[in-house]
Amino acid sequence: MTYVIGEPCVDIRDKACVDECPVDCIYEGERMLYIHPDECVDCAACEPVCPVEAIAYVEDAPEDWQPYVAANVDFFADLGSPGGARGLGRQPFDAPFVAAQPRRDTAAG
Repeated sequence: MTYVIGEPCVDIRDKACVDECPVDCIYEGERMLYIHPDECVDCAACEPVCPVEAIAYVEDAPEDWQPYVAANVDFFADLGSPGGARGLGRQPFDAPFVAAQPRRDTAAG
């Protein structure tokens, strides 16, 4: 696993990172985006464009992001490795840890 998406992405899903990803490994769930751990090539193109600083190299992820590190793997448990997110579109589910989080009021911003 290389890069992961953490808590700041929940209920935001800006998707600037999706446009930058050269290997199409950033998938959209119901409430956040996820980086496929086997498809990511560790290029770091996504990290600087994230407006909420929700992307980090797994080794540098803050301690409180560890459940999100696991969520980036869990999201793909049933989905597998589709080989690209663009053709798949938004999925109607999230990793269980993310789905259990309280909803964030994004309109208050």
